[in-house]
Order: sequence, then C-alpha cells, then structure tokens
Amino acid sequence: MTTQPQPTGSHTDATTLVSDTADSSQGPEPAAAAIAGRSPAQMAWARLRRDRASLAALIVTVIFLLAAAFSPLLSSLEGWGPVSADLKAIDPNTGNFPIGSLGGISGHHWLGVEPGTGYDVFSRLIYGLRTSLLVSLSAAIISTVLGVVVGLAAGYFGGKIDSFLNWVMNIMLAFPQLLFIIALTPVITNAVSTNSHGGTSETLQLGTIVVIISAFAWAYTARLVRGQVLSLREREFVDAARIMGAGWGHILFKQLLPNLWAPILISFALAIPTNIATEAALSYLGVGVVTPNPDLGAMLNAATQYYLYDPTYMLVPGIALLLVVLALNLLGDGVRDALDPRANRA
Repeated sequence: MTTQPQPTGSHTDATTLVSDTADSSQGPEPAAAAIAGRSPAQMAWARLRRDRASLAALIVTVIFLLAAAFSPLLSSLEGWGPVSADLKAIDPNTGNFPIGSLGGISGHHWLGVEPGTGYDVFSRLIYGLRTSLLVSLSAAIISTVLGVVVGLAAGYFGGKIDSFLNWVMNIMLAFPQLLFIIALTPVITNAVSTNSHGGTSETLQLGTIVVIISAFAWAYTARLVRGQVLSLREREFVDAARIMGAGWGHILFKQLLPNLWAPILISFALAIPTNIATEAALSYLGVGVVTPNPDLGAMLNAATQYYLYDPTYMLVPGIALLLVVLALNLLGDGVRDALDPRANRA
C-alpha cells in the first residue's frame, strides 16, 4: 500500500507567514514612536550632560548663584550680617585678633571673623559673591546687547558704516582696559557722587563699575557678530527677504539674529567670569567696591596684612573666587562645545 505524502508544514508555514506579516506590520510602530525629533536646545543639553566637567561646573555655579541670591536668608540663619561686628569674638590684648583657632571658626561664626573689625567672614563672603555676580551679569548683559547691535549694523550695512564701526572696535580692543578702568573709575564715581542727590555710595560704585566694564567689553562680541553676519547676509533666505520687500530692521532682527544665538550665548557665557575677575581686581586695588561694603576683592585686600599670622582670611575669599571663576570658565567651554559640536576638542 502506497502512502501518499502529506503536505506537512504547509499549514504551519502559512500560519508562520501570517504571524510574521502581522508582527512586521506592527513592529515599526514602537520604533517610530521611540524616534522623536529633538530641538537644538535639547541636543545641546544632551551634549552638555555628557561632559562631566561641564556638568560639575554647572552644579558649582548653581550653588554659588543660590548662595548669592539667598544671602540674606543664609546670613540670618547664622545670625550675623555683613557689617555687624562681633567685638566679643576678638581679643584686644592680641591686637584684635579672633579668639580661637582658624580665624575664630565656631558655631556662631562658620568661617570665622575678620581681625580688627570683628565682621563675620561667612556673611561677607556670600554678600561679596552677590556683589560680584550682580556686577558681572549686569556688565555682560549690557556689553552683549551693545556688541550685538553694533556687530549686526557693521556686518549688514558694510561700506562706510562698517569701516567706521570696525575702526571703533579696533580702538577699543587696543586699549589696555584694566589700566583705563583703574584710572576712570574713581574719577567718574567722584563726579557722579558730587552732582547726585539720591542713591547710596554703594549703588553709585556698582553702577560706575558696570558701565565702565561694559564700555570696554562690547567690542569682543561686536567683532564676533560682525564676522558671522558677513557670511550670512549673502544667503538665499536674506535675498528672499529683500525680494519680498522686507526692511533692514526685519532682516537684522528676524532673519539674521535668530541664526546668531549660538555665538552670542557663547560670548555671554565667557564674559561673565572675565567680568568677575575684573571687578575683584578693581576692589583689590581700592578703586572698586570699598569697605565696609562686602566684596571678594576687598576681602582679599584686607587679608594681605594678616596672612602671615593666619592665612585663613586670605584662603576663604581666594578659594571662593577661584572656584566661581573656574566653574564659570568650564561652563562657558561646555556651552561652546554643546552649541557648536564641530568645534569639540579632540
């Protein structure tokens, strides 16, 4: 008896084919759902998070910003203000040096007290951070805005306008800035304080420092923006805007400016630590914020006469200034690499 071959596997193969087809029809959906478009800001943030140094710098920067922003609260928790002297914490028999070791560090004074004055070091430190960050941020904002406007005008209009503005930029970049700031700050401060009838001396000092730093710092941003605009003004989207009858204001601020946010943010981020160092140097030299107003540079200046006896008074503001400038510099480098991945360091 002959046995007919059975079509074994035919039904199974058909079933498998149907199931595979069904799986394949449903498979791409989760993958497509998982693939989502990301904005340039999200991609930049992802690159910044992968950089451990930049992420650590961001954390340190946020800590300093919070300490400066909430300096009155932190000072009240400790119990001392920036100009409230604790005469019981210094010993007149030892030349008004603090009682105790490490500059008088105790539960009442977390970082000790200043010799001679009895000022609390912790309160003066956090208020000094607020002063430095306020001056540096204000100067960075003003100089960036001014530099962007000048750079846009020079790069777009060209001709005599570009030649004149470029000449002004070259002059500002050629100035020995720190020397001129040192010379101009006390003159302007005295002139303003003589003719004004309102405001405190601290407000006048801070305003003068902000204006002078901004007046010398805008040229760097302007030169950067001008170079970018020179390459963008011949692009097709700018020609299309001209053909459609758009005015120069629309082209500058609606067409060109949105394509310049990356270099502008980089310039702004790198200007802040430079301004902090400049402001601290001015206060250290006695032409910036002067005592009793709290400032890191003024604290370093006051500590120079005591560092041989106890280096604590110089180490505390010095380390704080080093950390904040270093963190902001590393953060600025990280922002530059995140916004411009083609310029990443090898």
